[in-house]
Amino acid sequence: MTILVTGSAGFIGANFVLDWLNEVDEVVVSLDKLTYAGNRQNLASLDGDTRHSLVQGDIGDTELVACLLAEHRPRAILNFAAESHVDRSIHGPEEFIQTNIVGTFHLLECARHYWDGLSPSEKLGFRFLHVSTDEVYGSLSSEDPAFTESNKYEPNSPYSASKAASDHLVRAYHHTYGLPVLTTNCSNNYGPYHFPEKLIPLVIHNALGGKPLPIYGDGQQIRDWLYVKDHCSAIRRVLEAGEPGDIYNVGGWNEKTNIDVVHTLCDILDQEQARTDGRSYREQITFVKDRPGHDRRYAIDASRLERELGWKPAETFETGIRKTVRWYLENQSWVANVTSGAYREWVGKQYT
Repeated sequence: MTILVTGSAGFIGANFVLDWLNEVDEVVVSLDKLTYAGNRQNLASLDGDTRHSLVQGDIGDTELVACLLAEHRPRAILNFAAESHVDRSIHGPEEFIQTNIVGTFHLLECARHYWDGLSPSEKLGFRFLHVSTDEVYGSLSSEDPAFTESNKYEPNSPYSASKAASDHLVRAYHHTYGLPVLTTNCSNNYGPYHFPEKLIPLVIHNALGGKPLPIYGDGQQIRDWLYVKDHCSAIRRVLEAGEPGDIYNVGGWNEKTNIDVVHTLCDILDQEQARTDGRSYREQITFVKDRPGHDRRYAIDASRLERELGWKPAETFETGIRKTVRWYLENQSWVANVTSGAYREWVGKQYT
């Protein structure tokens, strides 16, 4: 048996592949475009493992995808491939439209034609699992209940709008063609191999480098934080037992303001790798101009996933964040390799 995983060299995709092969003895074919956030090094521990192969390519390349499907005949496609950084979508939305909407469309078309050609028993067991985000639901006030699967879509950034469109395409391919799809909408992930443009790895990287820790606006934006390995276990469970055509919200039950997250990171770093001058990393915090259209609060109600499929996160924020800090402290060579000149130029532009 084989699964095809797209976007597998990125943050969540790489963690999923590594955890999958640690938990399940089933072949994985990885497909990744290997853009700035897709890194072969994330999967380096699988070099020489006959259960895994990495193909460099775009989900929008229908000829390549069709060849992979014909050659490997996977029982499932898991689509992690996406442009995912809101800030980058504000500066350059076109790439998000091409990858998240057009790319997903092409991948669905290939999956549909492949599925049509399967035997009845193979068709029954096939799944197309699409990994999405809670940002498609828009923003919440402090009094609003958390997002459930029945919330209407109200995306507010080019990134979230492109993901919402891809979700709608996935839903349409189930209702129109019968393709057995599953969609997961997750909250903010954190953990190993997270590219240092997002809040948690950026703060760790800048803190250790003696640089300012940039906080948008007043830092009171609220997010639900999900340890990436908990997210991976949820996806495995949805793939195993989810109802085709359904949506499952995946959250960590950890609502935190951005400033509280940064304070926690600084306090852990003070304990794990203190500054040489004896001062706290909190002194490096700097408030910068808020980004346009910044959503105030996201919160995921993951009770359906627990109620119907028996999944709940294993990590609290306190346990997961300490594991994350220690991983970055122990893997500084990985950080040095991914924070290239282009990365430094982006960060300088974004937070000046």
